[in-house]
Amino acid sequence: MKSALRIVFVLFSLILLLPTEGRAAPAADGKPPKVTASAACLMDVSSGQIYYQKEGDKRREPASLTKIMTGILAIEKGNLKDIVTVKKRAAAVSMGQDIGLNTGDRLYLEDLLKAALMYSANDSTVAIGEHIAGNHDDFVKMMNNKARELGMKNTQFANTNGFHHPNHYTTANDLAILTSYALKNKTFARFVATKEATITWQPRVQTKIETAQDTQKEPLKQRLLQNTNRLLDSDFEGINGVKTGTTARAGNCLIASATQGSRQLVAVILNSDNRWSDATNLLEYGFNEVKPVVLAEKDEVIAELKVAEGVEQKVTLVAAKKLEIYLPVIQVEKIQRKINLYPTPNAPVKQGHKLGTVTYLVEGKEIATVDLVANQDIKRISWFKRLFN
Repeated sequence: MKSALRIVFVLFSLILLLPTEGRAAPAADGKPPKVTASAACLMDVSSGQIYYQKEGDKRREPASLTKIMTGILAIEKGNLKDIVTVKKRAAAVSMGQDIGLNTGDRLYLEDLLKAALMYSANDSTVAIGEHIAGNHDDFVKMMNNKARELGMKNTQFANTNGFHHPNHYTTANDLAILTSYALKNKTFARFVATKEATITWQPRVQTKIETAQDTQKEPLKQRLLQNTNRLLDSDFEGINGVKTGTTARAGNCLIASATQGSRQLVAVILNSDNRWSDATNLLEYGFNEVKPVVLAEKDEVIAELKVAEGVEQKVTLVAAKKLEIYLPVIQVEKIQRKINLYPTPNAPVKQGHKLGTVTYLVEGKEIATVDLVANQDIKRISWFKRLFN
């Protein structure tokens, strides 16, 4: 009867909130810097792990940081060698920084992207959006669809460049997600790391009153663009992007990235009194005070689980793999773990069979999970013993 009852699956979840033990940890002496920004985030580009946030999920105006979404969409959906013909809407943009586009101007999409991402030209983003989607509003829809795809839960775009609009907002954490995604694109990463570039207007379409000879004599207009990101000229090790943003409502904003060794970090700074200092302080903190921590070694014993009808009454559960993450040193002593075990299994049990998970948390937030597996085979008892039992 007992054997028959065990066929019914009963969820057995054992939750242990215990500090991890038995491992050397960095000394907890590295506190995060104080930043003047109203909102900020420090994220690992590869893992997406957040090392620091201040009002990270509070909605704010992004100003020209919007152009990161415009740029990565254009790179993914367009051809850099496409010639874009400027329409009236783009030519009419006169607020903020621009490159003086006129109706009928023709430029390579690549040059318009450089103007948007390096020089933060507002007219270029409208021209980009109209070229990619056919019109500005459809491109904005693409921006919002991409935001949802990336998991940017607190973001809504209303334009391509960051002009004030009540339905145009994002957060520091969402911008870190977007930028980490965009930086994995080599073309985007190259543009935002470029200090200066020359863009060229292509010959205009010949009108009826113009002769081919007149068109050929007309010199091509060019413009030298300087990147607005002053950190590219700083001596901070590994700085490689990405974008500035400034409006009266948004304040001084900046997203900065740097790579040291195998790690690339991105710092988002919104509405700051000193965006350059805030960004470098956060990046320095990330590289110096965020260290690798081993949460579990491969085959480390984590728990035990009862086994029904086995020659052994329990099976030892071990970590399926080594689990190592980067963590601020001041958080190491705050690590907790939650062990979740599957329902009692019936023998036979095979070594390596998944029978649970262990999740690690800091201040209630999950930071990593690893599977728990059986560390040995456990055979089923004979039919005679099962009958006797």
